[in-house]
Amino acid sequence: MSQLSRLTPLQWIVCVIASIGFAFDIYELLMLPLIVRPALLDLAGVAPGTPDFERWVGLLFFVPALAGGLFGLLGGYLTDLWGRRRVLVGSILLYAGSAFAAGFSTSVEMLLFFRTTTFIGVCVEFVAAVAWLAELFPDSKQREAALGYTQAFSSFGGLMVTGMNLLAIYFAQSLPAIHGGHEAWRYTLISGILPALPLIVIRPFLPESPAWAAKKAAGELKRPSIAALFSPQLRRTTIVTTLMFACSYGAAFGALQHTPRIVPNLPQVREITADKPVPEQKQIEQKAAAQVNAFQEFGGLAGRFLLAVLAVRIVSRRLLLRLFLVPGLVLIPLVYFYPARYDLDLLKLGIFFAGLFTVAQFSFWGNYLPRVYPLHLRGTGESFAANIGGRMIGTSMALVTTTLTTLMPGNSVALAACVVVLGVYSVGLVLSFFLPEPPEGALPE
Repeated sequence: MSQLSRLTPLQWIVCVIASIGFAFDIYELLMLPLIVRPALLDLAGVAPGTPDFERWVGLLFFVPALAGGLFGLLGGYLTDLWGRRRVLVGSILLYAGSAFAAGFSTSVEMLLFFRTTTFIGVCVEFVAAVAWLAELFPDSKQREAALGYTQAFSSFGGLMVTGMNLLAIYFAQSLPAIHGGHEAWRYTLISGILPALPLIVIRPFLPESPAWAAKKAAGELKRPSIAALFSPQLRRTTIVTTLMFACSYGAAFGALQHTPRIVPNLPQVREITADKPVPEQKQIEQKAAAQVNAFQEFGGLAGRFLLAVLAVRIVSRRLLLRLFLVPGLVLIPLVYFYPARYDLDLLKLGIFFAGLFTVAQFSFWGNYLPRVYPLHLRGTGESFAANIGGRMIGTSMALVTTTLTTLMPGNSVALAACVVVLGVYSVGLVLSFFLPEPPEGALPE
């Protein structure tokens, strides 16, 4: 934290607002694992474990990510073309309004549409925010610390949405009826507009990236180009980072985000709900899933802060990343092979470390990518890796998991997640040997 202690008052304000933004990006995204099961029961009337249920789960995870990847790539291009701040504000407005509207869905198709527009806003916001934040800190140590610690607050977003979901479950009957009912998943979705309000008010008044603004004013800003990402100097960087980003997201969407819907099938939960009426069963299942999800988010928070501490102390980016890849490759498949099928208490412990090793990688990419692309390609390059790699290829693992589930003994989601996470972590570890080491010091111009 010593690097952050020397920041100017304006830089401190920027870090605080960036932390809030990163937290609420994740707040919006991590709603789905918590609400997908009860929402599908209400809107589609499909039973958990059936092919139709698994198909809709896969679509709700993958289609928004696919659209988010495509539009996020466009957003990265516009970030380089129009500036970081303008794109940031527009993306916040989009995801806040979409999250609110999703809570009033009358069909699963309507829910899918608004989850898609929410995802698009978040995908654009992340790329613009990382480029903006990196360019506001010319000192390399301050930049590493600022990017690391502000991104660590993403996991607070996961904790907040878990807490909001629990509040919605407990107090749903006291809230105004929506479409004649008091379903907790609707209030959880609607809460997505609340965190965005301070960002909408404050961010338009913060400075544009000085490096981008200076080049723009001088007429020296080159036009961004996706083709330039595959020039001889950048081709290896683009390909390897895109595939590795896909592996990081593949672990999250192919395994971790399925955990809340695995929990109701655990023996301990089934025993508690055995002779309860259906509404009470649903409430118990949702509470248990939210509690497990909280352990995952605490693990993610620990992982992001650990990454932030190590990022300013370890020079080699390959070594830094492998500190999370190697133990994750060993531990996480075991978590889904046994605790996720048989032991609720052991699952809570295991999912903490699964969150730690996986979520830390997202902060790694936020630190790494601004260092390997020049200013006029920074948003485009980050967006290609994050959106084509992470949001499009990586999140397709959610669909792979739901497809594999129907082929597993007993339609086991946990076994399918075990296979997927073992695969993506193995590929990520191999690719780490080809990851280019970025230059030391100032960001490339």
